[in-house]
Amino acid sequence: MLVSISIVGEDDNLNGPSTEAVALEEIKRWLREEKQNLHARLEDKYLLTFLRGCHFDLEKTKTKMINYYTMKKDEVVWYRKRDPSLDEIQELVKLGVYVPLRELYQNHLVVIIRTGAHDPKKHTQDNVFRTGQMLTDIITFLEYDCSTIDGIIAIFDMKGVTVWHAKPLTPSVVKRSVFGWTNYLLPPDQFEFVNAPFYLNVMINLFKSCMSEEMKRKVRVHKGLESFHKVFDKTILPVEYGGNGESLSSLILYWNEKLLSYRDWLLEDEKYRAE
Repeated sequence: MLVSISIVGEDDNLNGPSTEAVALEEIKRWLREEKQNLHARLEDKYLLTFLRGCHFDLEKTKTKMINYYTMKKDEVVWYRKRDPSLDEIQELVKLGVYVPLRELYQNHLVVIIRTGAHDPKKHTQDNVFRTGQMLTDIITFLEYDCSTIDGIIAIFDMKGVTVWHAKPLTPSVVKRSVFGWTNYLLPPDQFEFVNAPFYLNVMINLFKSCMSEEMKRKVRVHKGLESFHKVFDKTILPVEYGGNGESLSSLILYWNEKLLSYRDWLLEDEKYRAE
């Protein structure tokens, strides 16, 4: 029978096993039963990432794991050949299509997604997604696992977006990307669209049409940075966004080095998926 377990303090379980230990044992027992259908990582470090993200609710954790590993099976172009040394991946990383901040904001992971940074005639949208998923995986599982508790703030910088960037974003592609956000480890907490001129409303509305009502309420659109600064503390933002934080070039260099250092892990991780 599935049960829900709430997070408790260290002193609440002096005479028995901790919530963490009980939850880990239940998830491991369930995975042993599901071993023919779900080839998942079994180390405590990775299981705790899912449990924290679901606030130790076991039923939600199991659903999240099924959806995540099923997505890894179905979205072949995102979760195969995840070699960060490949030329097409290196080009996208160095262009800064997906730039996480190194500092958490109120325990949220903050990622700047620069939708107009790449050349859509040269780089496929699937490779853009694949690059973002690789970076998010190493951050979530290996660098900032605590960020799964409060989720992610996604800043979509629409500067430089052209009709050629929008053309590959068919309704089916948008639906897949929204499904990916929904079923990923980090629950999306805010979607901030910045530098978004009015003619991009069609693209933004296409994304919103694929979102749940709850997710739609997390979307905010800003024509410029002035209104954005009113709702987001700019102290950790890169200087290119009117903040006092680390520059984009420095962040891109840092995360590219991290990505390359985890090459073996990324390639080995491809085998973990639903069967």
